[in-house]
Amino acid sequence: MILKLPTALTWMRILLIPVLVIICYLPDPCMVAEARNWVAAGVFVLAAVTDWFDGYLARALNATSKFGAFLDPVADKLIVAAALIVLVDLERTNAIFAMIIIGREITISALREWMAQLGQMKSVTVAMIGKIKTGAQMVAITALLLYEPILPWISTVTVGTIAMWIAVLLTIGSMLHYLRLAMPHIRETTLDSPSDKTDQ
Repeated sequence: MILKLPTALTWMRILLIPVLVIICYLPDPCMVAEARNWVAAGVFVLAAVTDWFDGYLARALNATSKFGAFLDPVADKLIVAAALIVLVDLERTNAIFAMIIIGREITISALREWMAQLGQMKSVTVAMIGKIKTGAQMVAITALLLYEPILPWISTVTVGTIAMWIAVLLTIGSMLHYLRLAMPHIRETTLDSPSDKTDQ
């Protein structure tokens, strides 16, 4: 049972997605706006914590699996995409930012899948810029979900907006980084395609 705990945490992160969305759209009679913001931000933070914790447990308990390795990044991308869509709908962030971040995740996921088929997955493993990008995303989304001042001199709107700009710039930079690493294999595959070969 312990060996299944990391995957269970990943599934819990996926189940938190509808919880997050429902909380954000609860009517005032059920929950006032300020409470909705705090609870929604708390749910997202909980998801982020389980993301770190399930990876830690998988390594510590030697409970890694191919399915877990597949499901973990899927869960991450789903909850980030859901949160971004909610923030756009609530007019707390720009739709272009959400499209850039979500588009990048789809592109790099497809690229990694293709590279794995070539046996070159190590060429596009997570780089430091990707980790920093993820951190900036977490800060931005949490702050914009909260949307309430933590202290009189700390505006979560300002913090979230600045962090979102940083996340978007790092998102573009990390995508270019991974595409650059994959480019030799893309060129090689293109040159080796049947349409490019002459009859012998």
